[in-house]
Amino acid sequence: MTVRAASSADLPVLQDIERAAGEPFRIFGMPEIADDEPPALDLLERFQKAGHAWVAEDGTGRLVAYLIGEPLDGAFHIEQVSVHPDAAHQGVGRTLISYAAARARRLGLAGLSLTTFAEVPWNAPYYERLGFRVLAEPELTPGLRRIRVAEAEHGLDRWRRVCMYLPVAPPGRHA
Repeated sequence: MTVRAASSADLPVLQDIERAAGEPFRIFGMPEIADDEPPALDLLERFQKAGHAWVAEDGTGRLVAYLIGEPLDGAFHIEQVSVHPDAAHQGVGRTLISYAAARARRLGLAGLSLTTFAEVPWNAPYYERLGFRVLAEPELTPGLRRIRVAEAEHGLDRWRRVCMYLPVAPPGRHA
C-alpha cells in the first residue's frame, strides 16, 4: 500500500470511495448516512490544493481510501477518512491516520482531532484502539464547537457524536 497526495484526477474516485464506505451504515440502522452525498468536488479540491488530501493505493495502484483535513485550533482536524469496504480490516485507515499524524508533527501541531459516531464499531471504538480519547465538553476548542453545531444542523445528532483527540509528539520526540 502506498500513501500519496491526492491529485485533481483522484477527486471523483474519492466520491466513489465515500459512497461505498457509507453502505455498511445501512446494516447498522443508519440509512441516512449511507444515502448522504459524498463531499462535493469543490470541497475535495480545496483540501487537495491546500495539501491536506491523501489517498491510499493498493498494490495494483487502485485507490482504496482517502483522508482529508486541515489545521484547527492547534491540531490537525481529520474531516473525513474513508476506506472502501473491499480494503477494510487491512490497516489502511490506520496507515492514513499515521500519515496525518506525521504531517501534523511537521506542521508543529499538537495532535489530531476528529468528530465521529460514538457507538458505530468502526468509528469511536476504532479510534480509541488507535489511541484517540473522547473529549469532555469543557475540553472542546472553539473550532470543534463550530463543527459540532454544523453537524447538528446537518442532522448528524440523531445519533450520538463525540469529539476525539490524539496527541502527537513534535519531530524527534515520541508521543
